[in-house]
Amino acid sequence: MSEITKQPRRNSSNSNPKVSLGSPTLLGSPASRLPLQNGLYTDAEFPVQNMPIQTDVVWKRPKEICPFPEFIADGATRMDVCQGALYDCWFLSAVASLSLYPSLLQRVIPPGQSFQEGYNGCFNFRFWQYGEWTEVQIDDRLPTKNGQLIYLFSTNRNEFWSALLEKAYAKLKGGYNALNLGLPHEAMADMTGGVTEVFTVPPDHRMLGSFLGSLLQKGALINCGNSRGSPEKTNELGIVFGHAYSVTGLETIKTTTGPVELVRIRNPWGNTEWEGPWSDKKGMEWNMVSAEEQQRVQRNQLDDGEFWMSLADFCQNFEMLEVCHLTEDTLSVSTVKKPWKCTPHHGKWIPYQGPPQYNLTLLEEDDDPSDPELTCSFLLALMQKHTRKRGVLSYIALQIFKARSEHDFLNPWDLSQLRPVLGTPQDQRRELVFRGRLAPGHYVIIPSTSETSQEGHFLLRVLTEKANITTAVERPGVDANSITVPMSPRLAGLPSVNEAKELFVKHCVKGPYCSPLDLYNLLTESIAKGVFAGSEKKLSLEHCKSFVVLMDSQGMGRLDLIEFQALWEKLRKWTGIFMTFDKNKNQALDYLEIPPALTAAGIRVDEFIMQLISLRYTEPDMTVSFPGFLFLLVKLDYMMRKFQSMDMTGMGVISVNCRQFLQMTMYN
Repeated sequence: MSEITKQPRRNSSNSNPKVSLGSPTLLGSPASRLPLQNGLYTDAEFPVQNMPIQTDVVWKRPKEICPFPEFIADGATRMDVCQGALYDCWFLSAVASLSLYPSLLQRVIPPGQSFQEGYNGCFNFRFWQYGEWTEVQIDDRLPTKNGQLIYLFSTNRNEFWSALLEKAYAKLKGGYNALNLGLPHEAMADMTGGVTEVFTVPPDHRMLGSFLGSLLQKGALINCGNSRGSPEKTNELGIVFGHAYSVTGLETIKTTTGPVELVRIRNPWGNTEWEGPWSDKKGMEWNMVSAEEQQRVQRNQLDDGEFWMSLADFCQNFEMLEVCHLTEDTLSVSTVKKPWKCTPHHGKWIPYQGPPQYNLTLLEEDDDPSDPELTCSFLLALMQKHTRKRGVLSYIALQIFKARSEHDFLNPWDLSQLRPVLGTPQDQRRELVFRGRLAPGHYVIIPSTSETSQEGHFLLRVLTEKANITTAVERPGVDANSITVPMSPRLAGLPSVNEAKELFVKHCVKGPYCSPLDLYNLLTESIAKGVFAGSEKKLSLEHCKSFVVLMDSQGMGRLDLIEFQALWEKLRKWTGIFMTFDKNKNQALDYLEIPPALTAAGIRVDEFIMQLISLRYTEPDMTVSFPGFLFLLVKLDYMMRKFQSMDMTGMGVISVNCRQFLQMTMYN
């Protein structure tokens, strides 16, 4: 989901700002060069075949739908976004959030476009892709059925900016069909260039209030959802399961019994609202609020999809928040007091040269009176570029080391002796986002990739509350200490992914799924035929159950081929690390070899955790076998990723209810 900044309500006339179109500056090819039919542009590149609805579809221009169409009527607002036949509430909720900021919306929808002056059937939109803004040009033909728009529409049936924006986004993604199902934070990143995070809603509403307040002060965009039931079914109080809502405000309401903090939420359907306390239909609590106070917060007692609810009810009815962080370069709204300051870096990984390094100087601690420590909050966002074009999504990680100076470069010897002060496990995703806090000082950021033999390009963004200095470190001249020794080749440890696919077909004979027993038989054969022959005797079915759980996205206790291949990549990567740190080649890691091996895997542990590892995962001689090492990393990788997803504040503290605790401890 994606977050939205607090928009202070001064009065009814200047809240909910409208988009001003400004002077006509139509983008794209000049009208004389456009492919015109009957004097109007027709986009031959739009993938009309990729549509969920194929029958009885008639493509019409707005002037064929209504006599007096308008591109934007009375300003673009969140009320102009109503869901049609597509399951793209994730996109609509992001658009509704974006519409609260005219400056953001104008970047996506260039001004000067209309159905009057200069109209030729062509409209232009912009989307952010890998650090750059890409222009998408479409015609204004829209799919209709029985004279009505099939997909996104506005509450004003003469207004078409939102429907055309949806069409442009569909073209960017490959057609309307590509918009069926998705996550709001993906759309928010594409329309703002912001940094996105996903959080679990805490059960304690007091934590939520302070967390939302700090986000809203920074101008974030927020969406929320509930996946505890069948998609598009509602709970007993009207909240739709598997549906993306926009968080559009947070206010302290004055009542006759005292102040109450409420969250304002919008359903992009334009109807189907919350029916509990403070709702439009049954919210008797509004009788305690004066007419002036209701007018101040623009309470609208209509079935328009927008409603208010308390923080406690929010925690009970939503479980996920998707937050899109915006920076001072993007967000030019004077009411936002503390936008993030962002430093971007475009870099690349060069085969066998070691990852690039960036010096980070944190200058001033945060202005947070509730924080007894003098620390600087920051976000690091590492995005792999062109993953769809390359067809490769690598495992990536971030590590931060304390630096000796503001121009420090850490050579391999330094890295072997130092422990990172903060870091992430390696994860296979397009963008890895890490939230942390450190004391003012000098640090080194190292973005790494598992594909050390291949060139890869990335975008690293550093977001801080106050000013920071981030510079790429020049690699010093080659000397004895700066030579990078590549890890032992992973191919010698476990079969390749293609060979593993053949083993999948061989052992998983009951269908296109791999059970823990299938995986046990498959791994036993693979280990017995490789350099770790004999270690298969230490492999157990319990190990394989944990391996399956790690990648089991369906909760079915089995893996399909794609999940199996993703697991195999992890096992091969960890095998390479094991081979590197098994100095005496006895197919076991000694106690002192375990910490650096875990650090190489992106996991830092202290002496207390090492004691627990020695009690639970080592053999009687205090070594860890090859299967035991894989089992240990499966557990640590899962637990670290789960904790970070629930650490909403980045302070190393989470709050879980009994059900969440049982889920984490029983199924892992």
